[in-house]
Amino acid sequence: MEKENLSVVLHSQGDLRLEQRPIPKPGPNEVLIQMHSVGICGSDVHYWQNGRIGDFVVKKPMVLGHEASGRVVKVGSEVTHLREGDRVAVEPGVPREMDEFFKSGNYNLSPTIFFCATPPDDGNLCRYYKHSANFCYKLPDNVTYEEGALIEPLSVGIHACRRAGVTLGSSILICGAGPIGLVCLLVAKAMGASQVVVTDLSPERLTMAKELGADFCLTVKKGDGPDELAKRVEALLGAQPHVSMECTGVESSVQAAIYSTHPGGVVVLVGLGAAMTTVPLLHAATREVDIRGVFRYRNTWPMAIAMLASKKVNVAPLVTHRFPLEQAAQAFETTRQGHGVKVMLKCDKTDQNP
Repeated sequence: MEKENLSVVLHSQGDLRLEQRPIPKPGPNEVLIQMHSVGICGSDVHYWQNGRIGDFVVKKPMVLGHEASGRVVKVGSEVTHLREGDRVAVEPGVPREMDEFFKSGNYNLSPTIFFCATPPDDGNLCRYYKHSANFCYKLPDNVTYEEGALIEPLSVGIHACRRAGVTLGSSILICGAGPIGLVCLLVAKAMGASQVVVTDLSPERLTMAKELGADFCLTVKKGDGPDELAKRVEALLGAQPHVSMECTGVESSVQAAIYSTHPGGVVVLVGLGAAMTTVPLLHAATREVDIRGVFRYRNTWPMAIAMLASKKVNVAPLVTHRFPLEQAAQAFETTRQGHGVKVMLKCDKTDQNP
């Protein structure tokens, strides 16, 4: 094993550095992982550019990264389900205490949860990383490291579709064809959605959405009225969608999702926008349109692994750029500029394969 642990560390707003850190030692219930593939998320870029997301503020140097997979190289004394050499996907949120949220299965809502690359918790964009063994999931032989890393964004799609009640025959509007909108599309189709409309400003991203199974793609322009957009969605489907999944956080897009949804339907807010957003609440209330929040995910890794192993879902096309860990600055800039869909950093010097 190497003696150095190259890590991508955010010191403060705009100050991103590559640094050597000590290789951590796993505790009794932890494993040490040689990281292989780590995706860059929009939240990583947001912390880099702004130094904070809402109430989460970078106050001390923090390792970025939370979309991750790797190979177990050391096993804690009390770990029985994993062994050295196992390929694993990392679930980044680990409850710190057995509170009411943990007991009810809603551990993602625990206010004290550990979460990779959310201040003050370090992420896993590094050579070596230790993590709770209970939140590391063994990958089947036919699932690649990159697919394992993409389980994290895929889990957002699974949780969003569960919250929305997506089922056989559902018609769906997805606002936004970024990585999260695209995984919502993949999961919705796998769960039996019959017709899916995807909207975005970018024709290139809509082309990807079409390739991944969208039935209709709708290019929107800045300044489009949300009520007019809703009428265009209805015209495409022949009826209003049962479910609208808002994946941008943009105020006008949230409004369009509410106007679009069928009476008695559901709007799920997946994207994060401004703290205060003006929405047509009365329009939703008088039509009994439920508005539901989505915060990360819970209990999704087993389903995601089953989807990937069975080839019911193909996330591989989402990876459009790859960089070795040493080129992290270039990788982050590529993501910031909005090139491609998913940028993947390769952390193992000896294995840069997917």
